[in-house]
Amino acid sequence: MAVILLAFFLTGCAGVREEEIPDLEDTVISMEEEPEISYEVPVSSANIMINQLGYIREGTKIAVFCGKEMPEEFQVIRKDTGEVAFTGYLQNKVYDEELQEYNSYGDFSALCETGVYYIEAPLLGRSYSFAIEDELYESIFKESCKQYYYSRCGMTLTRQYANEVAHNACHTGKAVLEQEPSISLDVSGGWHQDEKGSKDVATAAKSIGIMLLSYELYGNAFTDEMGIPESGNEVPDLLDEVRYEVEWMLKMQDKETGAVYSGVKFYGQKDGESARVGAADGVSSMAFAMSVAKFAYLYQDYDGEFAGECLKAAEHAWEYGEVNLQEEQDEDGEKWRFAAAAELYRAFGKKKIHRYVTGWLSDGTYKENMDDVVFLGCVTYICTKQPVRLELCEDITRALMGQAERIYAESGGSFFLTGGNREQSNIKELLRDMMYLATVDHMITNHEYDSVIENHLHYFLGRNEKGISYIDNVGEKNYNMTGERTGIMKQFEANSKLVFMLSEIVEHYR
Repeated sequence: MAVILLAFFLTGCAGVREEEIPDLEDTVISMEEEPEISYEVPVSSANIMINQLGYIREGTKIAVFCGKEMPEEFQVIRKDTGEVAFTGYLQNKVYDEELQEYNSYGDFSALCETGVYYIEAPLLGRSYSFAIEDELYESIFKESCKQYYYSRCGMTLTRQYANEVAHNACHTGKAVLEQEPSISLDVSGGWHQDEKGSKDVATAAKSIGIMLLSYELYGNAFTDEMGIPESGNEVPDLLDEVRYEVEWMLKMQDKETGAVYSGVKFYGQKDGESARVGAADGVSSMAFAMSVAKFAYLYQDYDGEFAGECLKAAEHAWEYGEVNLQEEQDEDGEKWRFAAAAELYRAFGKKKIHRYVTGWLSDGTYKENMDDVVFLGCVTYICTKQPVRLELCEDITRALMGQAERIYAESGGSFFLTGGNREQSNIKELLRDMMYLATVDHMITNHEYDSVIENHLHYFLGRNEKGISYIDNVGEKNYNMTGERTGIMKQFEANSKLVFMLSEIVEHYR
């Protein structure tokens, strides 16, 4: 199987005038800081958990039932008329000793008529409402992608594209170097990564890498009609959005040395706010090299001149990082160095870089702890059209398949049909697993993997322990109504993985 998958991979896988907004404060409206979301079982919750957005008309539709007592049947009822549209029977009743309640499933996949519904069952009450329709997930996919537009720094966001989060241009002044306050730089632009407006190069590089890989694998999901100022320019809007960030990253590079400053932080209140640029280091330079090279490779057919500029900048950053990482002796830096090398080898085919890539992979320790950065580098290596070492590609493929089988097994053993367990499910881990699974699913088109990915989306949209939707503006019981600190879309890195996951689902149903 690994050889078959390897053979698949080795085949290769503008300035717009903004209208001014009067009477808006110069505020930062951006992604919030990343908290740890707790999934502890609440004291009380809805007894019938469903995806509060809804279900694709021809898809599998399952509700989860929990209660001290369990009825025999349930009914799906039209919200507008109160008519019973479907009657089903509860399945696989299991008694949970710890919670002292019964758990069960109800399958209503046979109901395919579009509309808005809710579920009722004796002893348990009624669920929140949900829709059944085609192309149901297109809206949240678009909104997930647009989170980065909403987080743009240094430009006015008009109501035409940003609605209630519209605001005037922010942080347009220069920033000073932390180590040399007498030196100031123009580092405006890019994406805010939290509510303070911070912009970190390595953090941005990881999210760029994740979203660009989703574009490589599921490009048909991305359109030129996402509703940003660049829409309609015959370039996929995701690439337009990433270009906005890459243009900021280019400002963060010292053109003489190739060194890349680590990021920008803002201090003080709005009126007296100051911006400081973090010192250049090897990690930031390698992260820059990886993401900018990856972007250039995918963008070359749309703007060859800018792509070429990006590749030169990436190689220059790599050369700086090569020297400075040896002094820094940073373990994370070596992972970034590998991922950057994989991208630069794909772009240039240089033997020196390939020797580093193969030497790093030959150690084999990456398979024990394949984090996001290593994952990105590994997938790029087995996708490249440059000459590769076949045995290393087979090892990577087996490692990815092993991850997929682990995720599939864990999901099958979970009551909510997701990874983890009822007390310790972690949103970041679940999203990471869906990124891995969606990658392998692209390799082998496994219907069972499709189902696991969609079940995780149901989980995030309300079919979970608390009966809460963790997607913004979706559901009668949304996270922002319950005291939860934030949802998935407001977490910078988590949202990029949501984009990845949704791209697989959207393309699957198109």
